[in-house]
Amino acid sequence: MDLKMEIKVLLTSFDIWKPEQKSNSSDDLLALISSQELTDYCLNFIRKLPVDSQIAPEIVISQIEKFQPDIIVCCGMAEKREILTIESQANSGSKVIKTSVDLSNLVLGLDGIKISNDAGKFVCEDLYYSVLKYLDEGCLKSKCIFVHVPILIAVNRDIIMGNFLKILSKISY
Repeated sequence: MDLKMEIKVLLTSFDIWKPEQKSNSSDDLLALISSQELTDYCLNFIRKLPVDSQIAPEIVISQIEKFQPDIIVCCGMAEKREILTIESQANSGSKVIKTSVDLSNLVLGLDGIKISNDAGKFVCEDLYYSVLKYLDEGCLKSKCIFVHVPILIAVNRDIIMGNFLKILSKISY
């Protein structure tokens, strides 16, 4: 009998923050992911986080405590980027925390994904820093990455979703 463990994954996205935005691409991507039948994972979504540097981390950390995920993938919108980018680190003032995930290995063999060293100096970076710090201080084993998602349009939607699923698969093993 095959007793395969489900990998517990926490996925987060942000809400819009400008009146002219119709949606946030990070949330658009999670909507697509939630419609997939991913039987290897137990997915927990925190969608449309408020674009607030204090409230968003509090919400996510409380869910980490409750759900105790193996993997945390925080997502944010990157309007000016054209491909998925995985952030290597987050800064808070002069302090820098790097993800414990080997990103070079994670993106190896994957086209259309690159590593970034600039999480954006905005709520995305604040969330990533807070979560990495929380994991670090608590000596928790959860793997955490932050993925910036470009605007999803008809020509890139399936490619970006496919690449995101490849990231999820590779980080799980």
